[in-house]
Amino acid sequence: MQATFYQSDSDQPHPGRARAIIKAHPEVRQLMVRNPWTALLTVSILILQTVIAYGMGRLGFSYWWLSLLIAFCVGAFANHANYVIIHDATHNLIFRRPGWNKMVALIADLPNLAPGAMGFRVYHLQHHSHQGDYQWDADLANHWEARLVGNTWYRKAIWLMLFPFFQVTRPPRLKAIKMWDRWFSTNLACAIAYDVAIVYFCGWAGFLYLVFAFLFSIGLHPVGARWIQEHYTYDFDQETFSYYGPINWVALNMGYHNEHHDLPSIPWNNLPKLRAMAPEFYQNLKYHSSWSRLLVQFVFDKRYSLYSRVERMKEKAGSQATPELKNSRAGNLDLSARPISF
Repeated sequence: MQATFYQSDSDQPHPGRARAIIKAHPEVRQLMVRNPWTALLTVSILILQTVIAYGMGRLGFSYWWLSLLIAFCVGAFANHANYVIIHDATHNLIFRRPGWNKMVALIADLPNLAPGAMGFRVYHLQHHSHQGDYQWDADLANHWEARLVGNTWYRKAIWLMLFPFFQVTRPPRLKAIKMWDRWFSTNLACAIAYDVAIVYFCGWAGFLYLVFAFLFSIGLHPVGARWIQEHYTYDFDQETFSYYGPINWVALNMGYHNEHHDLPSIPWNNLPKLRAMAPEFYQNLKYHSSWSRLLVQFVFDKRYSLYSRVERMKEKAGSQATPELKNSRAGNLDLSARPISF
């Protein structure tokens, strides 16, 4: 197993590729719009999850197995879609006013039970601007976390099941960033109020369904493989990967991760259009075609660990263009698409 992250002295590939895409295809600017219909989807998912929780509450704890099954087959996808909505709201891609986007994020966060939307807003934007910087990027695991998990299959499985709990241990290591403000307090108050309402109207059995859905949505589940797909690799000539598969239909195109990092001002519904407009910039990149297969591969392949990430060497960052950008400028793109799942 690697003893640390892979060290890179290159700048992250996305700003350079974004400039090249806009120069070659200025029409992609038409995709940089807001999608207010996402707010309606947010309310629909909230109603769906609340209704299911009420139904499971009426059935009681004796049907915990049914609650687990529905959470795996329905709830995980619903909650994961909520995370995508929170993600778009973070980039202000739903409404023009930042405050309205924050309100949508708060609504989408309710079925998750724990207040995470406003914290995500702060640290995700740092992930974009400081990708791979251990001092700024909360998407990188802690060193102690990576050493604890190692590359043993059962530890990686447990890590995925407990992924949200590991995530909350990362912010203290980052550079001082103001997170406690009125919006964070509002996020906390809304989460507590919703949790209390669920227990009161749906009972603890209904609350348990939402706990199952929350854990599956970002853990040991096909949609949980999204966290591996985005930046984990043992092939370090590329550090961001997209997923092109059927789950994108219910995951709101979250698999289009290279496209999102290149032009984060494009909402989820237009990301496939970006790839279609500028195919020469993506057809040469490796990608994943199955989240389920990647999940199994990550758990059982010893080449994968939490150190299977690129860490940017800050003192040398920006000193040279990435191979992808050099090739795109030179017109030497390899147009053969390369899936990397085995």
